[in-house]
Amino acid sequence: MMFDLPDSQILYQALLTRDVQFEGRAYVGVSSTGIFCRLTCPARKPKYENCQFFGTISECIDAGFRACKRCKPLHQAAGDDPVVRPLLEALDAEPSHRWREADVVAFGFDPSTVRRAFKRQFGMTFLEMARQRRLREGFTTLKAGEPVIAAQIEAGFESASAFRAAFTRLIGLAPGSFSQNALLQADWIETPIGAMVAISCPHQLHLLEFVDRRALPGEVKRLIASQPGGLGFGRPPPTRQVAAELARYFTGQGAHFQTPLALHGTTFEQDVWRMLQRIPAGETRSYSQLASDLGRATATRAVARANGCNQLAVVVPCHRVLSASGDLTGYGGGLWRKQRLIEIENRYRERELS
Repeated sequence: MMFDLPDSQILYQALLTRDVQFEGRAYVGVSSTGIFCRLTCPARKPKYENCQFFGTISECIDAGFRACKRCKPLHQAAGDDPVVRPLLEALDAEPSHRWREADVVAFGFDPSTVRRAFKRQFGMTFLEMARQRRLREGFTTLKAGEPVIAAQIEAGFESASAFRAAFTRLIGLAPGSFSQNALLQADWIETPIGAMVAISCPHQLHLLEFVDRRALPGEVKRLIASQPGGLGFGRPPPTRQVAAELARYFTGQGAHFQTPLALHGTTFEQDVWRMLQRIPAGETRSYSQLASDLGRATATRAVARANGCNQLAVVVPCHRVLSASGDLTGYGGGLWRKQRLIEIENRYRERELS
C-alpha cells in the first residue's frame, strides 16, 4: 500500500459520492458480486456490509475479486501504457488461455519489460494475473464435486502437475488428496471482508481462516497431519453453524459465536485463546493485559506468539488485541481487516451503551 487507508466509513462515503481524491489510491471489493471497482464507478452502489476496501489492485485480485467491466480499474491503472493496455485487452478476450512468455513475445514485447510494467502498475506480473484468473475457475469446479481433471481443464491448465502445484500453494494440499469420505471437510464461506475457508468434522470447527492468509497452507498441512481420516469438500453442521453466525455478525444481529471449537495448540495457547473469547465485542486488550489476566505477567511475548498461532479467525477474536500504545499490530488476515472488525464491534458496543 502506498498510503494508509482511512476509515472504511470514509471510503464508503467516497464511493457513494464518487470522490476523485481516492482515484488510484483505494478500491472497493463487493462480496455479493465478487467484483472490485474504482471508488468513482458509476454502477449502482453496494450495501456497506458488502464492501471491503483495498489500497492496491493486487490486493483485490489476491482476495479473489474480478475487475469491474464498467469502470475498468485495470485499464484505468494502465493509463495509455503501450505495453500494458494491449495485454489486458487480450487477457479479457481469452481469460482461460494459458498465457506464456512466448505469447508476450508474439505481441512484440520483451518479457522483462512486461514484467516490470505490470509489477509497477499492479504489484504482480502479467503471467501471475492470468494464472490467478484461471485458478479461481478451477476452485469453483472442485467445490462442485467435479474430478480434478475437470477442474484442471476449466482452469485452463494444460499440465495436471502445474494445476496441482498452483492449488497446493494456496491451500497447502494437492487437489487429488481430497477424499469423498474424509472425516474433516473444507468449504468456503463468503463474508463482506473476504472469503474464508472452514474445516470441520461432524462435531467441531477445526479451522477458519481468510483464504489469502499466507499461513493457511501450513495450517492445513499441520491439521491434516494431526487428524486421521483425510480432508474432503463439504459443509458439516459446525461449518453451517459458523456460516450463519458470521452472517449475523456482519449484518449487526449479534457478536456471539457458539459453534463448538477444536483448539489445536499447547495448554498455554489454549488458555490464551479462551481468554480472547472472554473479551466483549467492542473492547480491546493489550498483550501485557492478557498476560496479566492469565497470571503470567512476564509472558507478554508468549501471549503475542499464541495470538499469532490462532487458526480460528473472528470466532477466537485475536483482532481485539492491540499494542500497549493502542495502535493496530500484526494480524494474519491483514491490518485493514483488523481495523474493519474493530469498527464493526464498536457499533455493537455503542448500541449496548445507548
